This record gives sequence, C-alpha cells and structure tokens, in this order.
Amino acid sequence: MAHHLSTCWTLLRDAAAGGEASRTEFAIRYTPVVRAYLAARWRGSFKRLGELDDAVQDVLVECLRDGGLLDRARADRPGGFRAFLYGAVRNVAMRVETRQARQHARESQAPIDLQGIAGSEDALSRVFDRAWAKAVMREAAERQSELAAQRGEAALRRVELLRLRFHEEMPIREIAQLWGVDTPSLHHEYARARQEFRSALEQVVALHHPGAPEDVDRECAQLLSLLE
Repeated sequence: MAHHLSTCWTLLRDAAAGGEASRTEFAIRYTPVVRAYLAARWRGSFKRLGELDDAVQDVLVECLRDGGLLDRARADRPGGFRAFLYGAVRNVAMRVETRQARQHARESQAPIDLQGIAGSEDALSRVFDRAWAKAVMREAAERQSELAAQRGEAALRRVELLRLRFHEEMPIREIAQLWGVDTPSLHHEYARARQEFRSALEQVVALHHPGAPEDVDRECAQLLSLLE
C-alpha cells in the first residue's frame, strides 16, 4: 500500500467527507486496533454478542457514516488521534453492551456484567495501546521499504536484514553466514538499518501526533516500550 505523506487528520477529513480511497485506508490502518480492543473487552461473558467481525464493522460504520464520529474529530484533542480512536471505540462498545443488556433483560436471560467490563478498563486500554503500537510499527516498516526502494539495493538489503532479525528471529551471525559476509560488517549494517527504521517511525508518528521533535521522540520511545 502506498504511503501518503499527509497527517492522519487529513485522512480523517477526507474519509468524513466521503472519499472512498480515504475510507478504505482508514479501515486498513485501524481495523486491527479496533479488533484487538473489542476481542479483549468482550472475551468471556460477551461471547453472546455474536461474530466479532460484525462488531468491528459496527464501529467502522459509526466512524464513517454521515454525521458520525469522524465528523467530530478534532486535531487539537489531547493525546492525538490515538486518544480519539480509543474514545470512539470505547463509546461504541458501551452502546452495544447497553443494547445487548436490555435485550437480555427482555428475554429474561442471565444479566451481563457491565460493571465488570468497566472495571477492567485499565487493562483494556493497555491492549488498545499495544495494538496501536503494532499498527504504527507496520506503517513505519512500509515507509522504510518505500524509502529503501528509492535509495537502491543496499537499502533494500537492510530492510531484509531487519525482517530476518525480527520476524525470523535469526541471530546476526547466522544471517552473516547465510549471506556470506563477515559478522562485524553486518552488525554495522544492522545498526544502520535500525537507524533508518527509527527515522521512518518518526515520520509516521509525526503524522499521527504532530508536535515538536522532542514530543515525537518521546512518543516513539513510548510506542517501542509498549512492545517490549
């Protein structure tokens, strides 16, 4: 997917205005985050809500419909877009839960423990933050790959080096043997690859969370810490 160097707030405005490409990109970017939060929130007592896919779709519809949540999004909201999306998903989930609880009451079924769900919100917010961090890392990896394609073969090789190191969990010495290069030189390339990824991450974070360089750096550090 091509990386568009526009802030997520531009994406939101375009999606709210009905732009088909922006709506598609919104869904691709943020569906995994929404799904992770709802799956954790509705584990156990809320299995009776039905298919998780339907619930995720409800959230997306609520965000993207005319007069929906995206129309009310504001770039000056504290916490940036992450805070907006968290609040949006949580509010939609609470409405679904209330509706389901009323239905259970009418049908004389066992009550749903809404208080128990609310009481676990701290843990759920951590699930959301971790899913958000993973989504941002995916965007950063895409951005690094795009930049590498412009820079040439050596840069693309460094992208592959990171993939082997983190996705395949191969030690640097094994990658060096696989590629037929000496280990110290590959360690140097590995350090450079990590720097390039950090630069791509800073670009992506700046799109989601505009601010001074030190604010972007702090947000990057927080996101990385969520995945440790």
